[in-house]
Amino acid sequence: MARTMSGIQPTGNLHLGNYLGALVNFVELQRQYESFFCVVDLHALTQRPDPALLRRNVREVAIGMLASGVDPERATLFVQSDVPQHAELGWVLTCLTPLGDLNRMTQFKDKSAQQPENINAGLFTYPILQTADIALYRAEVVPVGDDQDQHLELARETLRRFNFVYGDTFPEPKTVRSKAPRVIGLDGEAKMSKSKGNEIGLFETADETLQKLRGAKTDPARLRKSDLGHPEVCNIFALHGFFTGDQQREEIAAGCRSAQLGCVDCKKMLAQNLELVKGPIRERAAALREAPGKLDEILAAGAEKARTAAAATMELVRERTGLRHR
Repeated sequence: MARTMSGIQPTGNLHLGNYLGALVNFVELQRQYESFFCVVDLHALTQRPDPALLRRNVREVAIGMLASGVDPERATLFVQSDVPQHAELGWVLTCLTPLGDLNRMTQFKDKSAQQPENINAGLFTYPILQTADIALYRAEVVPVGDDQDQHLELARETLRRFNFVYGDTFPEPKTVRSKAPRVIGLDGEAKMSKSKGNEIGLFETADETLQKLRGAKTDPARLRKSDLGHPEVCNIFALHGFFTGDQQREEIAAGCRSAQLGCVDCKKMLAQNLELVKGPIRERAAALREAPGKLDEILAAGAEKARTAAAATMELVRERTGLRHR
């Protein structure tokens, strides 16, 4: 069976962007591929997080993945730092990656702008560790958002170079798109992100969600309820596309265009439909928090499976690169 691999960084509470852009895809992919999903805590170190907060976030992301439908009986769920081969392969691939390739990565500039006081080398070499994450499990399929296209192309180039220098070892990973490769935040401008304060948290209560939606931007040309709306340019209506049935969505669109339905009512409907999805996720997450031993068992079992797969890859890498000298 072909393999897929992906990870989520533990930089804060999961939100709808994570859910639509990654978790929904994970649940679907685990039915089709041998799946490796991890919490990429090594990547999170580029932001120099508080250690206690990092430990908490790692567990919260793992809980969110499980509560959203990642099944440990189908997929291998683990924490990146529990598999030391990620860092080892990352160094091997660093030595094969031209500086010019990294200089072309636009995300380094974006991330540096977000933390100008902490522009570290890890931010610059971040895409190489991503490549190692994928290659370590010899993944053939990788789910990514549109902001990761450049990194995945770098991964393909790096693995081609390894295969050319040391012999055919790694498959070239292919991109799998989610149904929501880019989820816009409540500001209607930027990608949904906790750092931008424009997110709807996956674990937030119905009241908290509604409160956030009240302040969300909608059709910029619709200043009053009596103004005719344009749902095709409204970010709230775009979210209805993921959480609202076809018939109700058509009624909302017609009501918006005819000014029979106001933005407030549109937001209330979205909040209700969001709760139908988020409510059960929140309940499952609460149950996992009340049973920390169960989470520990799942992550330990996942790490063991991941280390077994990673060890097999690294044996091959060490032999072909000359690192196995006995």
